[in-house]
Amino acid sequence: NRFFITLRSIQNDKTLKFKMKQLLFLLRKEFRQIFRNKSILAIIFVAPMMQLIILPLAASYEIKNINLSVVDHDHSSFSRELIQKITASNYFKLQYYGEDYQEAFETIESEKSDIILEIPPKFEQNLVRENQQKVLVAINAINGTKAGLGGSYLAQILQDYNQNIQTKLSPQLVEFQKNAGLEVNATLWFNRFYNYRLALVPGILAFLVTLVGGMLSALNIVSEKEIGTIEQINVSPIKKSTFILGKLIPFWILANVAFTMGLLVSRFVYGIEIYGSLPLLYFFVGVYLLAILGFGLLISTYSETQQQAMFTIFFFMMIFIIMSGLYTPIESMPEWSQKLTLLNPLTYLIEVIRLIMLKNSGFKDLIPQFISILGMAVFFNSWAVWNYRKTS
Repeated sequence: NRFFITLRSIQNDKTLKFKMKQLLFLLRKEFRQIFRNKSILAIIFVAPMMQLIILPLAASYEIKNINLSVVDHDHSSFSRELIQKITASNYFKLQYYGEDYQEAFETIESEKSDIILEIPPKFEQNLVRENQQKVLVAINAINGTKAGLGGSYLAQILQDYNQNIQTKLSPQLVEFQKNAGLEVNATLWFNRFYNYRLALVPGILAFLVTLVGGMLSALNIVSEKEIGTIEQINVSPIKKSTFILGKLIPFWILANVAFTMGLLVSRFVYGIEIYGSLPLLYFFVGVYLLAILGFGLLISTYSETQQQAMFTIFFFMMIFIIMSGLYTPIESMPEWSQKLTLLNPLTYLIEVIRLIMLKNSGFKDLIPQFISILGMAVFFNSWAVWNYRKTS
């Protein structure tokens, strides 16, 4: 019995060493193929860095340069003060000033203006005598986001202007306003100066890791099918799990390198500091990459051509990005789409990167995200191994 146990142990050691040699051979093969293809290197390193540098500079959660048409029927000092206050806000650009509402409306129809502000006759007189007056605000709502924010900005300016006029006409209201009502003091935690890039850059980092891992792994196995080398692998003694590992590990390493470069860009270009644990951040990115690489490999096992794999992964990437909370808060989505975001791996990574980088969250705070990402990693990779058929 001891002899057979010893013999079995020796056989197991030999089998393990043989599998390791197979895996190392596959890894050398994959890295050689990657570094021979300059387009892949550009996708991994150049494209993500360019996107990380350009997107946060170009994208903004603020709406500026809103084109404004003013129809002034009053031409009083109060109306001029109101127009000056609006244009001085740096949110509005005056495109038309006159007395004809139809001409102002034509600027809306020709896309030269976004908002019309009509000041009625006797604007100043009614404010002084009756202490009230109405103005007309007409908004071009083709672009819903621009219309909503533009109307909100203008309403705030009008409200502030109204308060200034009231205190100017009735100085005794100043003391009354100081002592009346609620006083609100807002404190901005984890983003003191309300810098939108602090939320946008970590999200783009998560998107770039997804892009590098998902796209390239989806094209991997199917490229072997197109060039014919998959036939040689199928007749070799390499097991399916070893083959999948050989396809997964190189892109896992390269995606981590791309993520490191992204962190350096966010630190030295945008000045974003990491308040949390850097090893914890890499740990979550590493587990997430297992999930997204497994998803890409799964698509590759089902695809017959690189074009088919590219269109499939692009379809899922668009859904992942739109429903990840990167640009639109998940809480503002319909209830059915909020439930679908639970199946989106990118949602969890964006949450994790933001919480670690900005809030200094620990592992205990991120256990729900970890369980979800790990479950997806096990599911996708198991499915990819099971679906890969070693047939000639």
